[in-house]
Amino acid sequence: SLFEKDKLLFAFLLATRVMRQRKLLPSHEYDYLATGGASVGHSGNSLLPNPDPSWISAKAWAELGRLGSISEAFGTLQGHMALSKGGWRQALYDSPNPHLQPFPEPFNSSLSAFQRLLLLRVLRPDKFVPAVAEFVSASLGSKFTQPPPFDLAAAYAESSSSVPLLFVLSPGTDPTAALLSFAESRNMAGPGRFMVISMGQGQGPKAAAMLEDARSLGAWVLLQNCHLAPSWMSTLERQCEALSESSTDEGFRLWMSCMPSPAFPPSVLQNCVKMTNEPPAGLKHNMRRCLALEPLNDPAIWEEPAAVQEEPPPASRAKKGARGAPKGGAESNPQGETSASSTEPPKELVYSPQAKAVKRLLFGLVFIHACVQERRRFGPIGWNIPYGFDDGDLRISARQARMYVLNASGKDVPFAALQYAVGECNYGGRVTDDKDRRLLTTILSRIYRPELLQGETFQLTESGTYFVPKDGPLTAYESYVDQLPSEQAPEAFGLHANADISKDLTATEELLASLVATGESGGGGGAGEGSNSSVAAVVADILARLPADFDLEVAQQKFPVSYHQSMNQVLIQEMARYNRLTAVIRTSLMNLDKALQGLQVLSSELEGVLRALAIGRVPRLWQATSFPSLKPLAGYIKDLLARLDMLSTWYKKGQSSVFWISGFFFTPSFTTAVLQNYARKHQLPIDSIGFDFEMMKGDAASLEGSVPEGGGVYVQGLFMEGAAWDSEAGLMKESEPKALHAPAPIIWLRPQRLADIHPTPHYDCPVYRTTDRRGTLATTGHSTNFLMMVRLPSDKPQWHWILRGVCMLCSLTDD
Repeated sequence: SLFEKDKLLFAFLLATRVMRQRKLLPSHEYDYLATGGASVGHSGNSLLPNPDPSWISAKAWAELGRLGSISEAFGTLQGHMALSKGGWRQALYDSPNPHLQPFPEPFNSSLSAFQRLLLLRVLRPDKFVPAVAEFVSASLGSKFTQPPPFDLAAAYAESSSSVPLLFVLSPGTDPTAALLSFAESRNMAGPGRFMVISMGQGQGPKAAAMLEDARSLGAWVLLQNCHLAPSWMSTLERQCEALSESSTDEGFRLWMSCMPSPAFPPSVLQNCVKMTNEPPAGLKHNMRRCLALEPLNDPAIWEEPAAVQEEPPPASRAKKGARGAPKGGAESNPQGETSASSTEPPKELVYSPQAKAVKRLLFGLVFIHACVQERRRFGPIGWNIPYGFDDGDLRISARQARMYVLNASGKDVPFAALQYAVGECNYGGRVTDDKDRRLLTTILSRIYRPELLQGETFQLTESGTYFVPKDGPLTAYESYVDQLPSEQAPEAFGLHANADISKDLTATEELLASLVATGESGGGGGAGEGSNSSVAAVVADILARLPADFDLEVAQQKFPVSYHQSMNQVLIQEMARYNRLTAVIRTSLMNLDKALQGLQVLSSELEGVLRALAIGRVPRLWQATSFPSLKPLAGYIKDLLARLDMLSTWYKKGQSSVFWISGFFFTPSFTTAVLQNYARKHQLPIDSIGFDFEMMKGDAASLEGSVPEGGGVYVQGLFMEGAAWDSEAGLMKESEPKALHAPAPIIWLRPQRLADIHPTPHYDCPVYRTTDRRGTLATTGHSTNFLMMVRLPSDKPQWHWILRGVCMLCSLTDD
């Protein structure tokens, strides 16, 4: 009943609980694994410099210092790495499987299996999840890392007329077909024996009546999508409580399906038999599943219109009576004898243009469906928002593709209409983010184009690993999919090889977040006097570093409201916003300090702050009035102090030549002010001007004291994700191996009349405030995350970088 992402977590919790029960796992080591040692008041051993920053980040080196302060086993690790840096790099950084590699001695012999996990968490977090699986397998056995297959019969055997069965749904799955097949095998299919109702508004009374009838008849009932009827869940709870074997036919079964929802009654959830059946992982398995779905599993869909065969030479004609032989084929005699020529292999089928188009469009659609499903596993670089594309999208798109070709009556295939129907209506109907819509239409346009119908095959990926095979029957396509590799490289989706690292890091973050959540529920350590003393040290440290609030009255006198200088108002507004944030932080920390000393009651609000600080997270109380940030506590405080210092320097020394665009609380006010200054200076309507972009060479120091000619501002502080910048050529380039982010160049935001902007070959690169990318529309009319599109010079087509998921970010998640 657990999702795949939680099965490993559950096994890991079992293994660690057994170890802690046997006194084999110190609490401080477990806490470090969950939080990264964020609650420890040590910053690490700062006396030892980082021996090799090319593979050990500043954050990882600081975490190693904290690790040495909490465990004697790592006390000499930093010194050992400084002396033998080559061995550590080879074992941890260069190896594709560092969790299977021996560490340099003496640490390979002295570290326990759990302590190896701690080291991998710091230096190779992308391989933490397979390392956890290896740890569980060594501790409990391999069967705990190999979940049992989905078995509907076994789940049914555990149920009864008073014990319902629940399918916990995940995006892209529908267990109805499997259940109908199982019902047929149990002789429970057909009217009156198997009743199905899809829940939603107004369906509650019908479902209740159906349950009453089925209880007396001994029938089966399936309540689909219970999460769509939250108001009826209390009635469902009463109906399930009323189920008893004495008043219900023993053949009765209540089946339910529901997405994870807080509205589903806990008592029903605890009492029922729970099942999950997630969609297969990987392009190959997803494509094979698509070919098994209706209508694609019908050979007639692939064979219409009927195929014809070329006239073979007379000497090799087969006999006419063979099944399926075309005209002019084999001839049979009355004795049923066959001539020797019948042993000749049949000629390959030559399909009509319509049949060829149908086959290639359908197989292209299979790849598209698997691609959009699998890209979700890569996190924000795959899709900004993980959409729940399902089998219904595939079915309607397949039927439409066939219909469009047959209705074309020999004319050109209407690719534009197909792209609109599939990309804007069917799959696109779920897409709410315009950048995701751009990606979806790009995926479609790379496959649904005239070149698809040319030649014997058509490449679906640049490497040619995936392609539309030679035209043939459904079985030929199934055979082709079966020989595809089980694991696919990111290149199959148009992504850079580094995307695999991003995917693995996302899986690690999810596992650690779940680990922390179970600890908050009582599954982990960290509570008690030791934790409170660490939090008290953190509180005192933050309060000591937090500067005084800005004096807005004095600032307004120095930077008064000016028609020709909108930047003055931007500075005052930014100071006011940061004053509100620092007031909340300062007040909550002062009250928490009093509560920890027993001078004040620890309210639920302060308890939330305490828990967040104990695990190194930003409290929700602060987030409510904060700028968008996904950084941990230490990185957040460092970032906040840098932002406050930027405003303080602006107030003391005036505007900088190069603005740190990432430091603004509300960045749209800054960009609007730049346009406003230009519009007022040249007496132009502000809606008739926009930004042109020029990438500058050199760093901020080289531009110090300079003013952009013709207006505008220089900005810095952005990071590129999915690509890098070639400063010599002045063009975008591919990312370096294992470098997930690269610094963007200093950009000149140059206001110009829209009619005067003539862009050169470029990529329209979206700029986001955080790595999460997704955002909501605020009351100001601006997105809470997306900032603008920047035109980056490129010698590659737009679609290449769109498939790469390239963007620029104001803030990273690291310290």
